[in-house]
Amino acid sequence: MYFVIKVDKQQESIRIDKFLLKKLYNITRNKIQNSANNGNIQVNGITVKSNYRIKPFDIIHIFIDYEKDNYHIIPKNIPINIIYEDEYLILVNKPSGMVVHPSYGHYNNTLINALKYYFHKKNLKQMIVSRDGLVHRIDKDTSGLIILSKNEYCLQHLLQQFFYHTIIRQYIALVWGNISNNTGTITGHIGRNLYNRKKMNVFPDGNYGKYAVTHYKVLKRFKYVNLVSCYLETGRTHQIRVHFKYIGHPVFNDHIYGGNKILKNKKDQEFLKICFKILPRQALHAFSLGFIHPFNKKKYYFKCPLPNDIKNIIKILSNIII
Repeated sequence: MYFVIKVDKQQESIRIDKFLLKKLYNITRNKIQNSANNGNIQVNGITVKSNYRIKPFDIIHIFIDYEKDNYHIIPKNIPINIIYEDEYLILVNKPSGMVVHPSYGHYNNTLINALKYYFHKKNLKQMIVSRDGLVHRIDKDTSGLIILSKNEYCLQHLLQQFFYHTIIRQYIALVWGNISNNTGTITGHIGRNLYNRKKMNVFPDGNYGKYAVTHYKVLKRFKYVNLVSCYLETGRTHQIRVHFKYIGHPVFNDHIYGGNKILKNKKDQEFLKICFKILPRQALHAFSLGFIHPFNKKKYYFKCPLPNDIKNIIKILSNIII
């Protein structure tokens, strides 16, 4: 995958691997350093190493050689809700509980396994189905829209839109408590928890993790929670979940970030336990997605309605007088 980046005139002088780690979407420092070791990073036409310190107005050319999957993708007859499809890309409304791609502990029954079966059924056996076609990801227990590319050209163009923040992504969530402002922005570098690699943390000093920005708007206020709309400016792992945890309003029933803790009186506890049974996962849904089609250059915008489990909880909460 090939990128060209022009360094801003106000950019401080830092190592190029650190700079690219913040700039490139869904990339690790190890991959950047491997690209440098393989001679795949140039600055102003000259090949540089990962310790090169960038300067304002530098022109960076970088080629990232992504590794192919080590997992053999087995076709699985799993129903999928396709929102849109053409010869270049496909949008799916992923249900909660479905893992996006095979990984350790999840080799089958993923969205990728389902898509491989779907393409075989349509006699498109030549279609390469793997995590390499993923433009972005959403968590197992998050429902909603996800876009996948069917070829390398389309993938690169969509990834560039993510890189330049021109992809429009809206999420709907229920978060604990009553947020002070009707609208706001949450910022803070997000990185792996230093003691638990399965969790993410906000590092406000910026010395660790990747820069992350989440914009939100309160749509409705209930007794226990707020219904919010979230727009992602960046796409970090668990971004919405960890950002709202950071400001003291974790996502409702989020088991990793404290959204399943009931700190109410006994009567409230019984009621909320019933809610948790109706919605046994975090209340987070990828509601809409907007992008420019890589081939016809038209603007596309898609929505998928809230799933029944979230709608049922909203209905229950709406009947409670604040």
